[in-house]
Amino acid sequence: MQSSTKLVLVKLAHTLVWLSFNFVIFYMLYAASVNKLDGWLLLGYGIICMEGIILLLLRSVCPITILARKYSTSTKDNFDIYLPNWLAKNNKLIYTCILVVIIFITLYQFLI
Repeated sequence: MQSSTKLVLVKLAHTLVWLSFNFVIFYMLYAASVNKLDGWLLLGYGIICMEGIILLLLRSVCPITILARKYSTSTKDNFDIYLPNWLAKNNKLIYTCILVVIIFITLYQFLI
């Protein structure tokens, strides 16, 4: 299999993982907002914590990005995923901010 084909497959997989994390994060936002503090919200926190640990261990680099680097020499932020470059560049900041909001809403719901 050619490197370009492998890169396409890695980018597809990375995009699907990214979409899955979007589902988790936005479910968490919904659940916290409507005071649905259930096992699914807790599972979401667990998934996000696992992602955070992995990123900490890999110095803030996604393992799929490391794999994609084998098949590309591009310096663009979106070389490894099918996202606009600005979103790929700011992805961690955007989703960290959303996660902080989710945490505050969850804490608020527990306290009221």
